[in-house]
Amino acid sequence: MTLELIPPGLALLLGALLIGLVRGALRSVVVLAAPLLTLWMAWQVPDGVAFDIAFLDYRIEPLEGSPVRRLFAIIFALMAFVGGLYAYRHARWHELAAAHAYAAGAIGVCFAGDLITLFLFWELMALTSTFVIWSGSQRRTRSAGIRYAIMHLLGGVILKVGIEGVAVHTGSIDVQAMMVNNFDTAMILIGILINAAAPPVSAWLSDAYPESSPTGSVFLSAFTTKTAVLALILLFPGEPLLVGIGLFMVMYGIIYALLENNIRRILAFSIVNQVGFMVCAIGIGTEMALNGAAAHAFAHIIYKALLFMSAGAVILRTGLNRCSEVGGLFRTMPLTAIFGIVGALSISGFPLTSGFTTKTLISQAAADETLEFTYFTLAAASAGVFLHAGIKFPWFVFFQRDSGLRPKDAPWNMSAAMLIFAFLCILLGVAPDLLYRLLPYPVDYAPYTAGKVLFYLQLLLFSGLAFFLLLPLMKRTETISLDADWLWRVALLGGARAAYAVLRKAGHALEGAVNRVARKLRKLAARHMSISPEDGRSGVFARTWPIGATALWIAVLLTSYVFVYYL
Repeated sequence: MTLELIPPGLALLLGALLIGLVRGALRSVVVLAAPLLTLWMAWQVPDGVAFDIAFLDYRIEPLEGSPVRRLFAIIFALMAFVGGLYAYRHARWHELAAAHAYAAGAIGVCFAGDLITLFLFWELMALTSTFVIWSGSQRRTRSAGIRYAIMHLLGGVILKVGIEGVAVHTGSIDVQAMMVNNFDTAMILIGILINAAAPPVSAWLSDAYPESSPTGSVFLSAFTTKTAVLALILLFPGEPLLVGIGLFMVMYGIIYALLENNIRRILAFSIVNQVGFMVCAIGIGTEMALNGAAAHAFAHIIYKALLFMSAGAVILRTGLNRCSEVGGLFRTMPLTAIFGIVGALSISGFPLTSGFTTKTLISQAAADETLEFTYFTLAAASAGVFLHAGIKFPWFVFFQRDSGLRPKDAPWNMSAAMLIFAFLCILLGVAPDLLYRLLPYPVDYAPYTAGKVLFYLQLLLFSGLAFFLLLPLMKRTETISLDADWLWRVALLGGARAAYAVLRKAGHALEGAVNRVARKLRKLAARHMSISPEDGRSGVFARTWPIGATALWIAVLLTSYVFVYYL
């Protein structure tokens, strides 16, 4: 087997194992070299099934290449490298090992040619990402990780049920396009949508990501939801149901991000919002729409990681997580502020940034299919993104009031990682053809027309004006935003406690009834099976019976038994 036929994820998985075995500078080399080797190997994977193996009555295809698979594998490997550069001097070794194994699972999903291989790497991601969360040092990390694991194990079970159904009913486990027209494919779609953080099962993301370490949240922002996007591209392109789900995700993420005070929860909700753009594009299903979904996922990983890196540097230097606790940090953290602003402009789709050249692909696809409602909803969502991630995050963290904090700027390795991604945000905005040529279908699209640029500039600038006019309503308050997780964190827990109380009372009542019956039986047995010490009278079963009466009773019982037996 040549090197080109080795699944690239195995190199990253080997790197994860070595991180725990080596120490010092050698560990740093492994952290940075393993993703680069994986990136090179991903480039070498040819189109089509590279090799397969027999398993029972199926053909397992652990390595299948295609342009869209390679595109996602490339950005995942690049994310692992830049994330490792950002984290290696501050994260503990087990977090780095878990993060690399997590990235290996994502790359394994990219090249999985069959549903069994996809499921195995899917579950590897769920397991290792839980360890990334548990590597955080916050008090609530453990419980958040448990809730995260429960949701993803549930999603894995649902996905497995669907895969088994497809395998049994069709005899095929190939990763190929399918429609939601039966129970099996519906289960697969639900399992994928859980990983995509589609409401009402999206609260795991905003619950768990902010509880991880500042470095762990950078890795978490990149892989789980975007592997779900890739799975949807491969399995459900053109599924109409996804258009409505995507639009709901878009608006849901905006509303909750505007209500939020926690720095990383704002960014977590914006992940749901941005994935909604991709899900909607997959539902449209045209070549341009699928190009837009893939390109936007690529760009999103970069600018979202950049935003989490900026937030992580603030948290590392100040130890504070809330917008209401910080402010004016641009004075002593100018580089972090600049990089955060670049990420904020990119996520908002500002011209000359990567978000503009990828998000407008999706809008154009909706316009080409005369989906007016979808087009205008996405346009309104772009304005909403500028409100919460484009302005709210950098304004409250780096500007507005002076909190009196004077922390140092980010360490050099964190600044270097942010510089790489900030450069890519601008490069892909200025020269989008560098990304377009990697997309799965030929691109015949010019993002920088006068109409598009003016439309988005007006949209974003008036959105910014509305933010500052309504600034008193944007006041940072200590609030808790209730979400669907209330059902299992509060309502379900309360229901379980109420059911336990009812069962406990029923148990006590049953125990009392049993005790009363037992006491009566004991009294009855004592009366009929003992001799009274007061008058010497014997119970009916304590008396001495003549042998003839005993024989008569035996005969009666035997006759009754024989009668019942033959009846």
